[in-house]
Amino acid sequence: MSNDSPRIVIARFSQHTLKKKRMHDLTKLLFSALLLHGCHNVQVETVPLFNDLGDHRYPIATSSTAVQRYFDQGLILTYGFNHAEAARSFRQAYRLEPNCAMCYWGEALVLGPNINAPMDPSSVPQAYASAQKAMTLADSVSDKEKALIQALTKRYVKEAPADRAFLDEAYAAAMREVAQRFPDDPVILSLFAEALMDLHPWDFWTKQGEAKPWTAEIVSTLEQALAIDANNPLANHLYIHALEASPFPEKALPSAQRLPALVPASGHLVHMPAHIYIRTGRYRDAILANQQAVKSDHGYLSHNHTESIYTLAYVPHNHHFLWAAAIKTGRKALATQAAADTASKVKPELLREPGLDGTLQHFSLIPLYTLALFGEWETILKEPLPAADLLYPKGIRHYTRGLALLRTNQAEPARQELAQLEKILNDPAIAELKVFDLNPVASLLRIGSDILSGELAAASKDYDKAAAHLKHAIELEDGLNYTEPKDWYLPPRQVLGAILLEADRPQEAELVYREDLRHHPQNGWSLYGLAQSLREQHKNREADKIDTQFRHVWAEADVELTGSRF
Repeated sequence: MSNDSPRIVIARFSQHTLKKKRMHDLTKLLFSALLLHGCHNVQVETVPLFNDLGDHRYPIATSSTAVQRYFDQGLILTYGFNHAEAARSFRQAYRLEPNCAMCYWGEALVLGPNINAPMDPSSVPQAYASAQKAMTLADSVSDKEKALIQALTKRYVKEAPADRAFLDEAYAAAMREVAQRFPDDPVILSLFAEALMDLHPWDFWTKQGEAKPWTAEIVSTLEQALAIDANNPLANHLYIHALEASPFPEKALPSAQRLPALVPASGHLVHMPAHIYIRTGRYRDAILANQQAVKSDHGYLSHNHTESIYTLAYVPHNHHFLWAAAIKTGRKALATQAAADTASKVKPELLREPGLDGTLQHFSLIPLYTLALFGEWETILKEPLPAADLLYPKGIRHYTRGLALLRTNQAEPARQELAQLEKILNDPAIAELKVFDLNPVASLLRIGSDILSGELAAASKDYDKAAAHLKHAIELEDGLNYTEPKDWYLPPRQVLGAILLEADRPQEAELVYREDLRHHPQNGWSLYGLAQSLREQHKNREADKIDTQFRHVWAEADVELTGSRF
């Protein structure tokens, strides 16, 4: 790959990862051509003013309507995590008015870290220069603007340090002071909350549903902002992220319902409600949100042909999320198309890129996962071999072939596929691969190994052994770090429930399905299995109620179930 090719940053850093890896060997993950693609070609850069970005305004010290419009556009694009496009707007604003302090502030802001990516070290000089330029112009702005500029100068130094955590902490502390000074400004409150979230990205709740020590301040700050302005796009966006992994994601439903209409041309903001809908069992709403997000992004991409994190990560994320919602409701054709669209966004030349490989290989596998989910066994057996060095795709191919062979009455070849999968799990190279820098692909392959082992045992009527394997798979999946869509395509409880029913153990199956419905509310697969388990216990009245729920969820399905897994 040539040095000037844009490359994608799709790494979500847990708190543990940030503390131990922040700024460590980030050249593997971060590339200046991505966020700053075209940054220095300002002479030829054409920056449009987009339609349908809402009417959110944040007045700054300028007498130019055009400068204010570009600044507002940059801020709104920042709210929607389209940081590269936001930077273009801020640059256009200060080109029109070289003494616009807040325009330089905006550029410096978006060059920093966010909850989905740490800072590109090569962006440090530009971020520092823009922050310092804003500071030199700060005497001509309002006290509020000056406070924001002063706080941002705490975030950057001239040269990238080995560990920038102290800078991000200093910025968050400075923003706390700004928020205390201007407690009635929802933009400042939201920016402060984001600064706190950037210190602990995707690490707001324990697996037991308890808030982390820093979460309460984040949530209360966002609630304070929303109480002042319920239509602030950033506050609504961040509130969804802050609560989606909590025990009460429904608290963010008002934000989910408001957000799409606030910034209809921002694909990511239009998509964001799906993070709450999928956690509350509103799969049809999640489908609609992502379909609309795809349309919004199509409009944006028709005017923009520059690759960025947004185009290479956020755009396919909408297709991936659409797939995740469709499979919960039995919409096979829709899921199949969404899977193909997700995989089509992957650039084959990046499949081996250090830091990107696990995630992009995962995206490329969504079609194969879909075939396995819907029992397309003959198609799976015709799938071509992946390249020998692509261990994750190879492992999933062995797993899915093993299932396909078993379902077509070829148990011994299925065991051979399991043996090949185990060989890959014993390869030290597999330990290096992660999806979104959160979950090791080895954990996903181990879940697959346990499921295939359990299915083989069940086929031999050794149901105790099968249940033991599935319970281990459940333990592994429950131990994965939170992400949406979930990294493993098939909840192992749905497999265990089906096997327990085969073993004539409906009481145990009922408990398993109820627990799966706690993790995946109203998903059709477990509703179907739960109704089966109840009917086998002669709890017909209760089974009828669950059947009614199932028919509602499955109303638009194009696949019929005979169990909770094929």
